[in-house]
Formats: sequence, structure tokens, C-alpha cells
Amino acid sequence: MATAGFSLSPALALLAAALCVSSGFYLPGLAPVSFCEKDSSECKSTFELFVNRLDSVESVLPYEYDAFDFCQLEEEKRPSENLGQVLFGERIESSPYKFHFMKEEVCKHVCTKEYNPSNNDDKSKLAFLKNGMYLNYQHHWIIDNMPVTWCYDVDDGQKFCNPGFPIGCYITKDGRPKDACVISSAFNEKDTYYIFNHVDIIIYYHSEGGTEARLVAAKLEPKSYKRAHIDKPDCSGPPMGIPKTGGTKFSIAYTYSVKYATSNIKWASRWDYILESMHHTNIQWFSIMNSLIIVLFLSGMVAMIMLRTLHKDIARYNQMDSSEEAQEEFGWKLVHGDVFRPPRKGMMLSVFLGSGVQIFIMMFVTLFFACLGFLSPANRGSLMTCAVVLWVLLGTPAGYVAARFYKSFGGEKWKTNVLLTSFLCPGIVFADFFIMNLILWGEGSSAAIPFGTLVAILAMWFGISVPLTFLGAYFGFKKHTMEHPVRINQIPRQIPEQSFYTKSVPGIFMGGILPFGCIFIQLFFILNSIWSHQMYYMFGFLFLVFIILILTCSEATVLLCYFHLCAEDYHWQWRSFLTSGFTAVYFLIYTVHYFYSKLQITGTASVILYFGYTTIMTLIFFLFTGTIGYVACFWFVSKIYSVVKVD
Repeated sequence: MATAGFSLSPALALLAAALCVSSGFYLPGLAPVSFCEKDSSECKSTFELFVNRLDSVESVLPYEYDAFDFCQLEEEKRPSENLGQVLFGERIESSPYKFHFMKEEVCKHVCTKEYNPSNNDDKSKLAFLKNGMYLNYQHHWIIDNMPVTWCYDVDDGQKFCNPGFPIGCYITKDGRPKDACVISSAFNEKDTYYIFNHVDIIIYYHSEGGTEARLVAAKLEPKSYKRAHIDKPDCSGPPMGIPKTGGTKFSIAYTYSVKYATSNIKWASRWDYILESMHHTNIQWFSIMNSLIIVLFLSGMVAMIMLRTLHKDIARYNQMDSSEEAQEEFGWKLVHGDVFRPPRKGMMLSVFLGSGVQIFIMMFVTLFFACLGFLSPANRGSLMTCAVVLWVLLGTPAGYVAARFYKSFGGEKWKTNVLLTSFLCPGIVFADFFIMNLILWGEGSSAAIPFGTLVAILAMWFGISVPLTFLGAYFGFKKHTMEHPVRINQIPRQIPEQSFYTKSVPGIFMGGILPFGCIFIQLFFILNSIWSHQMYYMFGFLFLVFIILILTCSEATVLLCYFHLCAEDYHWQWRSFLTSGFTAVYFLIYTVHYFYSKLQITGTASVILYFGYTTIMTLIFFLFTGTIGYVACFWFVSKIYSVVKVD
């Protein structure tokens, strides 16, 4: 029955994840907006373009739209931002680009920027603008909560739709163009910065036959024009290159053209073309599913072998106890009097377990809601907001679990335990985060968290999370100590000399390989979404990988724990935590490999930020996987010693 029960749980998990994949990623309840040529109570005739921060794949430092000297409104208006948007550094604001539905424009003038390179202020603006073009910084524009995309041809005749477009391009001194310069062959002058000061926008709408319509896509093509007449700019002529000479005054006129076109795409599916093109058709769905099925099959085989071997062990031990002749005990039964002996540094282990349970529940609930579509890309910042709020509210289970295990270890310093649970791991994360924020402040990046938001985060931590942790610890210490199925001997048993394979360090190294093997494909897409600014939407697959990671961590740790107990080594507590927690070390190694093989990040600040934020992710992943391994081994050890007869 146990074997059948195990084989059923992955099947149910696979079914649940498959349902998540099949369900839409779009946010339930997000109301569409209807547009028409004349305002009415049911539709709008005008809409505006919002601008977001500018970022680059060559730098971790994003900047606000205002940091570059582009066309701006005199009165700055910002839509309300949630906590997740602030933490991710999104800075959405209004722009002077205004549109009237179905009214087309040709080379409409927005503003003109004049520069005098001999002026220090203008000189610094130009230097910042050139640096942005050199590092390939990209605009991110938004119309009707939809990213304005720049679609262009890639290999195999496919189109890639990027939710951003470059501010300009740079031709190096040896004539090599940067990525954005492939737009036009006219960008051919060496050591020249060409700025994109014109965009051709096509807005697609879907109508069911009436006068009302809904916007389903917005695409643009950036262009560069050197204006012969600044007062009446036209959209023709050679590209606009920033003059190299130091004292020559010049102007940059910004214009746009807009057209409207009908589309068969329905409003509910308007994100599809962006998300599908971001990973192309070679997203390797088959490879992902194949890897997951292999891991499931391997996990099932490991569990089946374990259960059959254990069944024989238990039957043999119980048969020996019922026989008349006394025989010497051997194997894992021999250490029954020491297997529940409190571990060394039990305080620290219990604190890690409390924080790990807090992270585990937070990740599970966040992924579940993301899987249902509540945390879609359309609702910006919702994923991070949900995770932070859940972590704050989950202080109670963290304190409860830490207190329960610490009490079972025989600990009596309950005040120290609850204080460490409240402040140790969150304090390390916040300290790292604060140092990274100082660097962002120093660089003037839009990703720098405002001081008020930092105060709000601290208020949530100290005002909500800490009291809830104390409350959970109070109930945890009030409950009776966990009862173990066997008594603990007063004198510890001597552990025999271990072979190389049953020693702790080799086992810990081997234990993290299989769990990491089931996540590294999804890990690649997640890192792409974070550092290459791609949208991540495969929450169904991620939820499935999450379930398989739990199973794999549990089974690999239990298997190694069983081998160590058979070798009469009863120090399983820390080893079980570190065995599955070592997956985080492989995660760290992979992020280093990803940095040097996939990214083009330059600059000392960007490198420090990358590895600083990676350290936070590694610590969270270590606590999460380590807790899974310990809880699985605790259940396993309690189970096997409760069914075997002990004198």
C-alpha cells in the first residue's frame, strides 16, 4: 500500500501542474478597457503612453526615464505602484505621447532638445546618453497595460518581439556595429553614436462588430533621422548621429507616427504573441517534460527499492526478536538508542528549520496563485508583493516549528531561540539587500529602494513578522515535547570506522546532484527573466518542478540516511539538512557559470550587484531545500523505529 500511495502522489502532482499549464496565465478579473472615436459612458476616445525604467543586458543598473534627457511632461504624474514594483525598481510615469483612437499621425513632433557641448550640464547629459547607447539601454513603453513591442526577424525566419527597443546604437572605432545597429545599413560611420529619435507605431485593435474596440497589440519600429528643419521636422534623410566635435551646437527633434490596424486576436489572448516569441519555438518543451518524467521515474524507482528493502529489514528484525535464541543486533536497529539523541548546535538547526518552513509555505502558496493566473505578467509586481506579504504573515509557523524542534532537542533558552528565528536569517537577507541598495543609491539607479519603502519593510518585519514569530514560539513551547518511538541511551554508542561512501562529506556532495538535475532547465529560464529582462510565465511547469524538487530532495536524503544508519552512524540530523541543502551550492555554481557564459554584464557595480543578489537567492534556497531533507528524514526515522520491536 505504501508503494502504491507513493506512485499516486506524483501522478496527482503532475495532473495538478498540467491543469495549471492549461489554465490561462492572465489575471482573473482584470477589466478590459473599450475605445471608440468619441467619448461615451462605455468607451474612451483617448489614451496615453506610459514609460517605464530603462535597462540593459550589459548592466544590472536600471535608470528612470527622467535620467535620460528625453521628452517629458512638465508636471510629472505617476500611477500608483505596489510593493513588488518598487522592489523590482519599476518606475512607470506618464509621457507626452498622447493618442486619439483611430486618428493617425505622420511625423508628429513631440519635443526638441538642444545641446551646447561647451556647457557642462549639456556635456554631462550627452555623456550619459552616449553611455546608454554604448551599453544598449532599452526603452520600455506601455499602452493600455500592454508593452509596446519591437518585432524583428531572427534565425529560421521567425520573429522575436521584444518588449523594449534601444535608445540608439554605436558603431565602434573598427567599424563593428552594436546589436541595435542592424536596423539600418545607413549606420556606417565609425565611432559614431546614432540616436533613435523617431518611432513608427502600429496599434492593433479587436472589434466584435460594433463601434467599440479593445487594444490587443502595439508594435513599433525605431528610426533615426537628421532633421533639416528643426521647426518643421520631417521623417526623411540620413540618420541622426551625435556630432563628435566638442563645441558645435546641435538639436535632436523627437517625432512619432501612429497607425491603426484590425486584428483577429482577442483581448484575453493579447499577451500570447509576446510570451511565445520571447522563447521562440525552440523553447524545448519536450526536453523539459522529458527531464521531468525521467526524474519522476527515477524517484519512483528509488522509493520502491527503499520500501522493499525496509520491509525485509523490519520482517527480519521482528522475526529475530520472536525467536527463542538471543541473537546480536545489527544494522540500523543497533543504533535505536542513539538515533534520537539531540544534535550538536541544536539551537541553530531549529532556527534554520523554522525559517525554512516559513520560506517553503511562502513559495508553495505564491506558486499556486501564480499557477492559477493571479500573478501574471499583466499585473506588474504582484509576484514579489505576494511573496513578501506571505513571508511577513508566516512568522507564526516559523516560530512554532523552531520552538517545537528546539524543545525536542532538550533546549531551554527559548528567548534566544525565538530571537534568532526572528532576526538571524531575515537579518542576513536584509543586510545584504541594504548593502546592494546603497550601491544602487550611489549609482543613481531607479532600482534603489526609496528610504520610505525601506522604513515600511522594517515596520512590516518588526511590527508584524516578529510578533507573529513570538506568538508561534509561545504555542510551540507550550506543547508537550515530541515523543520518540524509542528511548535514548544515557551513554552514546561509539560509531565504527566508516567507509569513504558512508562518510558525511561525500554523502552531502552526492545528495544535491539529483535535486539540482531536476531544476536546472527551469533555472535557466528564471535567470533569463531576472538578468536578461525576459518575461517569465511558465508557472505551470515551475509548479511541477517545485513538486518534483520536494520529492527528489526527500527521497535522496532518506536514501542516504538509510545507508548511514545501516553503517551504524546515527548522526543524521545535520547531515540530512545539509545533504538536500547542498543543492543550493550547485545552484550557486550554476549562477557563476551562467554569469560568465551567458551574460555580457560589465562594470564593477553590476558585478557586485549580481553576486550580492545571488547570495540572497542561494541562502533562501539552502534553507528551503535543507528543511525538506530534514523533515523527510525525521518522518522516515520516526516511522521505521516505530514499527520495529525494541527491547
